[in-house]
Amino acid sequence: MKERELNFELFAQRMQGLYDAGSADQVRPYLREYERLMAYYRCAMMEIETKFNVLDEELSLQYDRNPISSIKTRLKSPGSIIDKLRRRGLPMTLEAIEENLNDIAGIRVVCSFPEDVYRLADALLKQDDVTLLQRKDYIENPKENGYRSLHLIVAVPIFLVHEKRIMRVEIQLRTIAMDCWASLEHQLRYKKEGNFTPDIARELKECADISAELDRRMDGVKNYLKTHKKKE
Repeated sequence: MKERELNFELFAQRMQGLYDAGSADQVRPYLREYERLMAYYRCAMMEIETKFNVLDEELSLQYDRNPISSIKTRLKSPGSIIDKLRRRGLPMTLEAIEENLNDIAGIRVVCSFPEDVYRLADALLKQDDVTLLQRKDYIENPKENGYRSLHLIVAVPIFLVHEKRIMRVEIQLRTIAMDCWASLEHQLRYKKEGNFTPDIARELKECADISAELDRRMDGVKNYLKTHKKKE
């Protein structure tokens, strides 16, 4: 284990551009193992993405519209993985990654309306090969800064040539309005050129409240049209 940990530290340095060229031979075997693990996470993302695409197709027939606006996937970068291991005081090993980090593979599902978020989440979690590990509802209970989204950590099997592996995937479900606010807030908060003052934080919180009101009003319009259609 000590040697594997040392190799991963060399690998971490390599990925951050800090390694000595003489360490390449020591890094290469561990790099192959790392790439294999990342391939497993990519397979898990494909499994979940396919499930959502199937649900979107089925629900579009039932409701005469697509509940999903877009699906985005992302694999956590080596630098972010290394930083997270260090912040948590975890060893620099592949085992520590797989056992302790739930957000290596991430999927963001952007929906049209809040009810679509819960309908899709419930439908996914009813599937017998999807196991819910964690659920955080920031729509019902927004974060202090105004952030809203439904977060799920799930475990899903991937079927390889000679084995089945259970992999974890982080899923974020949110509406178009929630996604718009979150994307812009992230740019302003973490890629800012000036000081992020309390006044700016309050302004962004007010923008989050406006986006929540937009969701409520658009939901009301949708429900009115649905009721009006039934009367015809």
